[in-house]
Amino acid sequence: MQKQHEVILPQSFEADRHWYPKALNATIHPMMAYFLNMSKDQIIERYCHLHPKVDKKVLHDILSSRPKYFRWAGADLINVTTAAGSKQMVVIENNSCPSGQKSMPLINDHDELGSYRKLIERTFLPSLRGQRLITGGVMAVLYDKNYMEASGYAAALAEILDEKIYLIYFPKSDYDHYLRFTDGVLELKTDEGWIQIKAAFRYVTQKPWNRIPIHSKTKILNPILACISGGRNKMIAAKAYDIYNAELAPSGLKINVPETIWDVSKNEIPLWVRKLGGHAVIKVPYSNAGQGVFTIVNARELDAFMEQEFEYDQFIVQSLIGNYQWSSTSSKGKLYHVGTMPTNKGATYVFDLRIMVSATLEGIKPLCAYSRRSKDPLQDQILESTHSWDMLGTNLSVKLGDNKWDSDTTRLLLMDRRDFNKLGIGLDDLIEGYIQTVLSMLAIDKMSQTFLNSKGKFRKRLFKSLNDDDSLINELYIE
Repeated sequence: MQKQHEVILPQSFEADRHWYPKALNATIHPMMAYFLNMSKDQIIERYCHLHPKVDKKVLHDILSSRPKYFRWAGADLINVTTAAGSKQMVVIENNSCPSGQKSMPLINDHDELGSYRKLIERTFLPSLRGQRLITGGVMAVLYDKNYMEASGYAAALAEILDEKIYLIYFPKSDYDHYLRFTDGVLELKTDEGWIQIKAAFRYVTQKPWNRIPIHSKTKILNPILACISGGRNKMIAAKAYDIYNAELAPSGLKINVPETIWDVSKNEIPLWVRKLGGHAVIKVPYSNAGQGVFTIVNARELDAFMEQEFEYDQFIVQSLIGNYQWSSTSSKGKLYHVGTMPTNKGATYVFDLRIMVSATLEGIKPLCAYSRRSKDPLQDQILESTHSWDMLGTNLSVKLGDNKWDSDTTRLLLMDRRDFNKLGIGLDDLIEGYIQTVLSMLAIDKMSQTFLNSKGKFRKRLFKSLNDDDSLINELYIE
């Protein structure tokens, strides 16, 4: 049974508790280490050399940005190409409060806290400077899954601040007997009574908006506003990317995304799948960890989807990126997976690349990265019996039950000397992925700012006009 809370003390960080065994003794690949140590100017010069139509000053301003709400992000990217060999990194989604630390080899062997320290020192703690924190309150880390990383952040925070930190389990239900918000302040029930949380680092990812208010006097990173504005809401994210791309157009920059149709009711889905050539991806916009994503490559898979019941009313439909013979034909042409380098048996697997970034005083910097591959290799032909998710799905999370999760680490690919070469990507791909991550992060942050009026109040009517899904809106915790 999950503990409601733990008190994490200084000097309690133990590496084997906060990394996968596979990553614990891995040696970072020299190319990844080089990328993480590149200066902003080096990245800009290289990118603009390869993309001469990009406005160098605009790119410099973007990488130097300090997002107001969405300060910690992790984009999932796929390496795609066209039949003419034009390669690009495509953003599948950008996640608020993303996982990744437990899969990242140490950059410096002498710093056992790794990127846990970097995120706390250069993003979380600076976000609290100048804020009016609750007098007498305590610091906490909140989580609903991924105990390995959440406890790592708590131990790193305790060590950096040299004070005890409360690690608090915050599931999407059955928590109100020990957690509550009183006038916007999060309170935890302990043996000594109710105590106030002045600031919290959050790894609460499953419908966080149903129990954490949009406005909170307890300072939280990331705030819920970032989640509903695109960090955990694929519907709003798609619109945020579209709006920001229009703004970026004169600079030569662009967020690369699959063709996306939003605000789709369930009975409309077969029409849009047909328009995309019978191949599509259907997403429940508010799910994550690989849940609520359906790849459709044949009539059987579409029929199976249509037979299911869902708690939300709206979906998004995207062009499917598969093998060249069976990718969606969209207005952007046909894209297909580059995939991993072939194995000695000739098998190529779909993989995605997650790049985690965070806001610092000097701009948005990369933190760590990892990759995941599909269960089955890509096939040239689709059969009626084909289960496309096994060829295209990369997420490692396995849902065992309500609030119970496991992870399939056999498909994890590290940024180490052994795995990195299997991906077939180079330094320019890492730079491209980083810039795509930053652009998508800023698009969501701009949307976050749009949802607050001049007095800082949430504009519910505007939100509903962009995301008219009563099931979601009824879940929002608005004080």
